[in-house]
Amino acid sequence: MVGGGQLARMTHQAAISLGQSLRVLAADENDSAGLVAGQVVIGHHTDLAALRAFAAEVDVLTFDHEHVPNEHLRTLAAEGFVVRPGAEALAFAQDKLLMRERLSAQGFPCPAFTQVSEVDDVAKFAATHSWPVVLKTARGGYDGRGVWMVESDAEARALVPELLAAGAELLVEQRVEMRRELSALVARSPFGQGAAWPVVETVQDGGINTEVLAPAPGLAEPLVQQAQEIALRIAAELGVVGVLAVELFETGDGLLINELAMRPHNSGHWTMDGSATSQFEQHLRAVLDYPLGATSLRAPTVMANVLGAPETPEMGPDERLHHLFARFPEVRVHLYGKGERPGRKLGHVNLTGQAIEDVRERAKLAAHWLSHAEWLDGYQIH
Repeated sequence: MVGGGQLARMTHQAAISLGQSLRVLAADENDSAGLVAGQVVIGHHTDLAALRAFAAEVDVLTFDHEHVPNEHLRTLAAEGFVVRPGAEALAFAQDKLLMRERLSAQGFPCPAFTQVSEVDDVAKFAATHSWPVVLKTARGGYDGRGVWMVESDAEARALVPELLAAGAELLVEQRVEMRRELSALVARSPFGQGAAWPVVETVQDGGINTEVLAPAPGLAEPLVQQAQEIALRIAAELGVVGVLAVELFETGDGLLINELAMRPHNSGHWTMDGSATSQFEQHLRAVLDYPLGATSLRAPTVMANVLGAPETPEMGPDERLHHLFARFPEVRVHLYGKGERPGRKLGHVNLTGQAIEDVRERAKLAAHWLSHAEWLDGYQIH
């Protein structure tokens, strides 16, 4: 796996039960996966020589992020290395404009959009679709980065020329009036087998996913089926191998596609404790061309991200865990071995249970305690 972050760390854990050894290409031995994986190679994902040497020692090359230059992946594939997902598929997760053009051409439901080559492109788009509009960088950007809500022509003229001068490729999209955000997580093998997990609701704060509710509460069955069908069709038509997350907007008129991720995804962390097969095991099964695992729901599950507090608590992580388990012995904790800093994803917690609002409160309390060493006020735990 190229990338030494928390996704590689959790994929390493899943590999153990499959009898596999996950080799990791990490930028630093202290990266999240570098701290636990037995086979860690130090190298950068933009270095073709490092990628080539790494690929020569493994059976299959896969990724915990989408930032490997696509031309490097095409070179590796041309040299006979097995790369999953392939460069042709991964391009649509790396480039939002390319993704929008391809999916719209194939009839998938997407917000209105256009490429931005000059500042007047934004004003022309807004003249048809009204202000505010959403400006995005086509490449890079995650957790709210590379996305701007532009309220007026004056804001566009202050922002767009600077971004274009810096070399950013831009697109502008219609601002969507949505009820909530959803995620349809699926997997596909080289053989063409597909599997879909229950559709989940994702809760964002400042562009960062803070909670996942599995399954999405109150989502009508026709929309569940539509979301799963959209994701499975995209996986098949783009030739995805591995896990695919399709982020969706639920609107008054139906579903719209937001973004794609071709790897294990934050919206699938709940599967570690709430599904028959975790997304990390499934990703390995897919890229190794094993039969895919069952995706059935064990119990309704809430995932809450543990985000770094504004100030690092005096109480150490070990003592925080001690107090947490004393209060909530049923909580499942997954920490990433990262140094604490404000807003950083340090880990997540999963809780299961039938009373989803109570489970959600417990998950929020647990995650906040782990990051802040203080209990949130106003929550009534039964």
